[in-house]
Amino acid sequence: MSVRRLDGFVDDRPVFRDSIGVLTSWDDLGLTVVPRGGVPVSFAEKLLVAGKVVPLFPARRAPLPSATPVELQRTAARGWPAVEQEPLGEWTLRASAGFTRRANSVQALGDPGLPLPEALAAVRAWYAERALPAWFEVVTPGSPDGLRAELDRLGAGHAPTLVRTAPLAGIAKAGAGHDRVRLARTADDAWMSLYGRLAPDPAVVEAARQVLHGGPSVWFATVPGAPGQPPLAIGRCVIDGPWACFGAVEVQPYARRAGLATAVMAVLASRAAEEGATGGYLQVEAGNDGAIALYDGLGFTTSHTYHYALLPQG
Repeated sequence: MSVRRLDGFVDDRPVFRDSIGVLTSWDDLGLTVVPRGGVPVSFAEKLLVAGKVVPLFPARRAPLPSATPVELQRTAARGWPAVEQEPLGEWTLRASAGFTRRANSVQALGDPGLPLPEALAAVRAWYAERALPAWFEVVTPGSPDGLRAELDRLGAGHAPTLVRTAPLAGIAKAGAGHDRVRLARTADDAWMSLYGRLAPDPAVVEAARQVLHGGPSVWFATVPGAPGQPPLAIGRCVIDGPWACFGAVEVQPYARRAGLATAVMAVLASRAAEEGATGGYLQVEAGNDGAIALYDGLGFTTSHTYHYALLPQG
């Protein structure tokens, strides 16, 4: 939006000031606009003079940022920060009341500082104290030599996940319906109502809110439904330097195949480009064919694969 507000008087003549950015709120407290620089501008509604929708920021074409699998995994961890984190050497133990494997698993990158059997025993005990299963995030290359083999020997189950990357410019230009997408810095109850990974447990819901709002620069997208109805589509993006992580893209079953997921990602990509990002990435389960097809159409290719491995109780 471009908004003009009254900024005072000089010699009894009104002085106006313009702000261009994302209109994140308009309520009894006034309006808040977040410009490209990222510093919110808030003012009372009575000072509003005019406003209009402006086109999306044209994301510039640029090559993908350089990142190894380990670097991209660490970036992803910052964008999905667990409620509780504790180091074990270079590993990170993560717990969030069971909300998603990513926030309740060991990021096993580097050296745990202990012989492997002792490290696994320490991990098992740490998660047992929290009544959580002991999941490992195993990355090759990145995780210690022999970890995958030792987990296999113990009977660990594996769940492969693809990490996919794409230049932002192509995502930002994709699809239509961008004017239907609304951005906000927080996930309201309507957004949360469509997010499909919440158990009916207050502790899990609270952990989910903390994880979802964590990260360097987080934006939530919503395609509103009819008045009084839940959203048609949602999405989340967290911007960390040159990278933008996309996730939580959900569309109501009755609103699918209308381009809403593409529109959500395009608007989030444009917002990320305004903050200087040039590359996007996401994590998707290897068997999620529908999501993979969507991401293929947006130019995503597979950077690497990692596995979640469940350590048996022993």
